[in-house]
Amino acid sequence: MTDLYRTIENHSEGIYKEKGSKFLAFAYPVSSEEEISQYQADLRKQYHDARHHCYAWRLGPEKLVYRVNDDGEPSGSAGKPIFGQIQSRDLSDILVVVVRYFGGTLLGVGGLIRAYRSAASDALDHNSIIERRVFDKMKLDFAYVHMNSVMKLIKDLHLEFENQLFDLDCSLILRVWKRKSEQVLHEFSKIEGCKISLIEE
Repeated sequence: MTDLYRTIENHSEGIYKEKGSKFLAFAYPVSSEEEISQYQADLRKQYHDARHHCYAWRLGPEKLVYRVNDDGEPSGSAGKPIFGQIQSRDLSDILVVVVRYFGGTLLGVGGLIRAYRSAASDALDHNSIIERRVFDKMKLDFAYVHMNSVMKLIKDLHLEFENQLFDLDCSLILRVWKRKSEQVLHEFSKIEGCKISLIEE
């Protein structure tokens, strides 16, 4: 079970130059394809005169959703080496774009691979890698009379909650680190009249 994953802390930039060509790299922490599209659109607007906007991204704790793009460079010479830098650092929820200004001299496939890899690496070297937790959401229903027991357990287990509804009966949405999910389900099930269930997203 994946309950931790690595990503970057903030936006960073890098650069690589060879034979007049300039490779500008941009790394962003992201959480959705919409966010990725927005960053790409912003870069295309800002660097509209560049020859290529090559990129790689990966999303999700399981690292199963990803894409690479050579944007007109020879197949496998840009997106893959950028993605290789994401893989070698075991990162997810990340976008890396490398913008190329052509300098008039062809670099060859080997030269391009080295250039895109080096630019991406430089951007990531200027960032901090952080660990993020993966959370489950749980719905907790209980009678008002059990409020004190429930709140004590929430405090003891260091849980966060949202969407509380307190009436004759009470309802909470809990945010639980996956690593603690079984323990939390077990502990709350011990409180009489308390119903807890995992919310499938």
